[in-house]
Amino acid sequence: MDVKSVGVIGAGQMGNGIAHVFALAGYEVLMTDISHDALEAALRLIDGNLERQVSRDKISEEERAGAMARIRTTMTLADLGATDLVIEAATERETVKTAIFEDLVPHLKPETILTSNTSSISITRLASRTDRPEKFMGFHFMNPVPVMQLVELIRGIATDEDTYRTCVGVVEKLGKTAASAEDFPAFIVNRILMPMINEAVYTLYEGVGSVQSIDSAMKLGTNHPMGPLELADFIGLDTCLAIMNVLHDGLADTKYRPCPLLTKYVEAGWLGRKTQRGFYDYRGETPVPTR
Repeated sequence: MDVKSVGVIGAGQMGNGIAHVFALAGYEVLMTDISHDALEAALRLIDGNLERQVSRDKISEEERAGAMARIRTTMTLADLGATDLVIEAATERETVKTAIFEDLVPHLKPETILTSNTSSISITRLASRTDRPEKFMGFHFMNPVPVMQLVELIRGIATDEDTYRTCVGVVEKLGKTAASAEDFPAFIVNRILMPMINEAVYTLYEGVGSVQSIDSAMKLGTNHPMGPLELADFIGLDTCLAIMNVLHDGLADTKYRPCPLLTKYVEAGWLGRKTQRGFYDYRGETPVPTR
């Protein structure tokens, strides 16, 4: 299938990044959200990020203007029915995603490919709630989308070869690299990354090291660009906890038990950068460890 238009569901951190890269690659983009303010904020953010790319000579001013002209917004989910490829990037809750698909499916063209940017939820299960499990895939971008080169493509049990090949072609046109994953909890990246972050929280919880010493040890000792606790704050502690719960529930192995301290931070509403407090406090000029 020749994909020319893309619908993006959700104008948050992932949704606006996805809209950004698709528009820059020449696709017509229609982005939707339940909040008008979120859509307006997303457009401003995309424009600012494109301007930054212009200032760094990554793209030309003409490319920036062209990309912005290719992005349209709507608050009517049904409007996405006319697009060739839909990428759902809503909240990482299965009930929310399922409700969106049930509302959208009656309006889709028969040939439209439906995908989810989920970082951990079963693609097979999500696909089974639609009328096109053979045209359903996991299309998982990494954050921040314009910067990160990887896209995980996850086939559900019913996903057909044409759908997979079409999505591989789309990833190539975006200038990114596809990694194919089987449909098991958290796929590849988060199956490996989240237990590492969870173990770092256990290391803090058990008093083996402080926030600063844990992050410094991993940055300097393993050459990671960010320490695991700093990275958890960047991702969102609620997202980290949700993925650990998916791993724990889906694989029934105690090694995936979320650290009680991670749960406590989420209960406090200290979710990381987006709430200004997590393992670091971001309310001052420089981040300060909270433990």
